[in-house]
Amino acid sequence: MSQLIWEFQPADDGAAAALSAAAGIGTVTARLLWQRGVTTPEQADRFLRPSLDHLHDPFALADMRPAVDRILAAIARRERIVIHGDYDVDGITATVILERVVAALGGDVAHFIPERMRDGYGLQEASVERLHAEGVGLIVSVDCGIRSHEAARRAAELGVDLVITDHHEPDRELPRALAVINPKRRDCAYPDKHLAGVGVALKLVQALCARTGREKWVPGFLKIAAIGTLADVVPLVGENRVIAKLGLEMLSRGPHKVGLRALLDAAGLTGKPIDSYHVSFVLAPRVNAAGRMATPDIAARLLLADDDALEAEARALAAALNDENLRRQEQEQEILAAARRAIETDPDVGAHAVLVVSGDGWHRGVIGIVASKLVDAFARPAVVISVEDGVGHGSCRSIPAFDMLGALEAVSGHLVRFGGHKMAAGLSLEAASIRAFRDALQAYADDRLGPDDLRPRLRVDARLGLDAIKGRLVEEILSLAPFGIGNPRPVFCAGPVEIVDGPRRIKERHLKMSVRQHGRIFRTIAWRAAEREAFLAANRGALDLAFSLSQNTFNGETYTELTFADARAPEPPGAAGGP
Repeated sequence: MSQLIWEFQPADDGAAAALSAAAGIGTVTARLLWQRGVTTPEQADRFLRPSLDHLHDPFALADMRPAVDRILAAIARRERIVIHGDYDVDGITATVILERVVAALGGDVAHFIPERMRDGYGLQEASVERLHAEGVGLIVSVDCGIRSHEAARRAAELGVDLVITDHHEPDRELPRALAVINPKRRDCAYPDKHLAGVGVALKLVQALCARTGREKWVPGFLKIAAIGTLADVVPLVGENRVIAKLGLEMLSRGPHKVGLRALLDAAGLTGKPIDSYHVSFVLAPRVNAAGRMATPDIAARLLLADDDALEAEARALAAALNDENLRRQEQEQEILAAARRAIETDPDVGAHAVLVVSGDGWHRGVIGIVASKLVDAFARPAVVISVEDGVGHGSCRSIPAFDMLGALEAVSGHLVRFGGHKMAAGLSLEAASIRAFRDALQAYADDRLGPDDLRPRLRVDARLGLDAIKGRLVEEILSLAPFGIGNPRPVFCAGPVEIVDGPRRIKERHLKMSVRQHGRIFRTIAWRAAEREAFLAANRGALDLAFSLSQNTFNGETYTELTFADARAPEPPGAAGGP
């Protein structure tokens, strides 16, 4: 039986029908758009057919003009410029596109990306001092700096101009920099507040191109910007959708610079259509692995490589990313296995609404991934702590019903440092305080989370009989991609359906089967659902099936198949279960 609570999404059928007629799209597609906040034909057209013309004026961002003026002055005077990035995919890709445009405009430019274990996170005083000693006159941060008050103050003392570009939440006061570009500034009227760090960097690229008459350059930066945008899990609406959709089309189409070409080749994606899945689960982990396990400079140098003479070096860098990603996977699996053992065998850990696990020497580069996997596996908030030299460094991930940052504030007496937001946070504490911290956080969570809060939910957009799944409908639904936060992949429900072939295990973890309803038969793939085999086999004659649509190509033939989301016994006639 399903452990998921199916949450059927409401829709105004009259409004959806009107949108369908006015926009010339099917009623199912119109309903999906309405559920995603798209309610007019003009909005539907922009959503379905995004273009570069839909990008807002970059000079609408507060402080964009002084930032552009200062960068162009530095280029003209041949001052040393450094792009200060961050070690995740968002920060690396932002670094790459900004360094590339400044170099193309003739600037003397380099980059500095802090290393996780040596330099810590973000823009630091020590880094500013180091760059000043190297003769740098202008630092431009990307994906970091919005709360780096001490670093900004130190830059001013040393006479180094600082331009901050970031997308994280600012403090009440901004750092005292020459310019601070962040759509989340309280005094910034920019219409799109949800750009990734690379999206903010792209706006600066766009402004530099506009000021210098190089607007035709802008499309050339979309591929790298799309990788960072999709990896950073920002809402895929507005400008993020423009960046992601157009960038994916260009990634699929090519041609590419030698560095990106080497990355795609090493990932096995050469010549294949690339979608958000490939970016999030194939490309991004490789780029991220550099910052997690070694140095982010490996990934930055690879993506900056644009001369075919560098092909051998690019292939070596791409191979190094593959190796670091494999090492990351091994470390992750070891820590995840140890964490699961603690949860499943120790009631002091596993019998509470929040999971807190710790281990000596756990690699700090992967504990955030482990925390996310624990949330997925147990449907509870999770904190994973690595202990080194008497200090615990923790990564926290949460569920929608639990405000992790608020919880950390409530038990902050046990912590040395913490920060983040409702769904993800980081912390540090003395190792001797871990037990007391765990007890306090568990008590806080146990008081606020009930059994229903800890049952995972499945968003179901609509009921859709298998006989309604035809060519135009499939094309329209797939045109809603890329899917992610703000635009989830549509999930439908059909029932009762019968299983006419299978379920059969593939690679021990997955299931394959064929289902039939109203004379229509569809192949269905159930990823990581081997544990559901017995239930599906026992109820093969009648099931309510939740699924999404996808297309597969085999031997030159493209066909529609269903991707299994969940299944349950059919509801009796007349039972309440959604639209």
